[in-house]
Amino acid sequence: MPRIVIPALCVLAILTGCFNTGDSNRISLWGIRAPEGGGEYEYLPDAAYITLYRAEHPNGAAVVICPGGGFGMRVSGPEGHKIAEWLNQHGITGIVLDYRLPKGRPEVPLLDARQAIRLTRAHAGEWGIDPARIGILGFSAGGNVAATVATLPVPGDASAKDPELQQLSHPDFGALVYPVISMQDGLTHPGSRSSLLGPEPTQAMLDRFSAERNVSAQTPPMYLAHAVDDALVPIESSRLFVAAMREAGRPVKLLETPDGGHGFDDYTGPSWFAWKKDFLAWLVEIGVIPAQDQ
Repeated sequence: MPRIVIPALCVLAILTGCFNTGDSNRISLWGIRAPEGGGEYEYLPDAAYITLYRAEHPNGAAVVICPGGGFGMRVSGPEGHKIAEWLNQHGITGIVLDYRLPKGRPEVPLLDARQAIRLTRAHAGEWGIDPARIGILGFSAGGNVAATVATLPVPGDASAKDPELQQLSHPDFGALVYPVISMQDGLTHPGSRSSLLGPEPTQAMLDRFSAERNVSAQTPPMYLAHAVDDALVPIESSRLFVAAMREAGRPVKLLETPDGGHGFDDYTGPSWFAWKKDFLAWLVEIGVIPAQDQ
């Protein structure tokens, strides 16, 4: 068995549970040892952290943001940091998640998103957040991460010594923008599916990462926005998710924009501004933010 040498700084990281990456607002999710699923771990994981954006006048709500990128990259600028800054303008704490790319490990983005929610709840008091108003927002492939977290709940472990692992890893609400919800043929983005699940996924793998098949009474309220003319990700996947939510009796809203394509015209134009305005109004409707902050 190879000998693993752990620097002294990393030993300190283990003892403290997580460590700062140099930026006071950028926080490691795992320290030096991150799970890959199936009992496997990687050491000194690359790009497994959150960046915290605090609002000048916080209202207690927080959103973990999952950028897209087809699971081969992360579009962390327009679908991450810019979104956090926009949320700050409305009193919402933005938390940009740089999840690890799968690279043959399909559980990795999901594990990172769960840990981001746990970390946020564990530090809610310190960060001025209401632990019962923590949501998740995902774009494109990041929408698959957000939808999977929302539909596959994992309870906290009350007996865990790590306070983060004691926390519920389930969001209180979710939002999916032109999301890759499904992994099923005819409903998915083939490139995202291949990057996440590999070239020959089993039906069990396809079902696990197809959120429309995993909606339950535990799924939180969900907001979706999708363009009818999206040529990369069929809007039908969002419609099926909405149908599953309604069948389960769960609160849901879908904004169908007539155009904008995938990415809503590169983050500009009527469809891009429409979903942002509509999403804020929905947050007021479900009681996450006060009306004056929309």
